[in-house]
Order: sequence, then C-alpha cells, then structure tokens
Amino acid sequence: MGLLDREGDATTASLAQRSGVRHQSQSRTVKDLEALGHVARREDPDDRRGFLITLTDQGRAALGREREARRDWIAQAVETLLSPEEQARLSSLTPLLDRLSDYDGR
Repeated sequence: MGLLDREGDATTASLAQRSGVRHQSQSRTVKDLEALGHVARREDPDDRRGFLITLTDQGRAALGREREARRDWIAQAVETLLSPEEQARLSSLTPLLDRLSDYDGR
C-alpha cells in the first residue's frame, strides 16, 4: 500500500517488480487487500485487457494508522532504550535517514 500511496496506481506486475516479490505472491496480496477494501481494481487506460491497482480511502486510512503506530513504537523505544546522549546523536542522523528512506533505487 505504501508504494501505491507514494507512486500512484500500478499493475500487479509492476508492484511485484518494485517490491521484489514474485507476481503470484503479489497477486495474493492484492486479493487480500482488495477483500479488506484497502485497494480496488480499475481498468488500465493504456491496456484495455489489464487493470490498475489503486489505493482506496479506506486503504489510505489504514496505512496512516499503521504508519502512526510505527512512529509511536519507535518514539517509545528511543525514549526507553537510549540515553539522552544517544538520543541527541540519533537526532543528528534524521536528515540522513530521511534521504535514505526517500531513495527509490533508480
């Protein structure tokens, strides 16, 4: 869902390639997410035989909740496990980590 949120609608094949998984595995994931109402299929305007996977409003909300839960978990771990000095060092790394997380491999 994160790929769809960041990069927009995509075919199952392109999602599989960008995620580094087999097409069959990605198809199963898409079916599961579709059953939850998190993604939907729509006709591909460039290939009438194919379809694109799109993130639904419900999927976007679920993704937001998941991201918030991860942020909360990390914040709690940093506060609990790291000393004030380690927290300051980690804080100085934030711009570098942001750059790494934005990298799409191209």
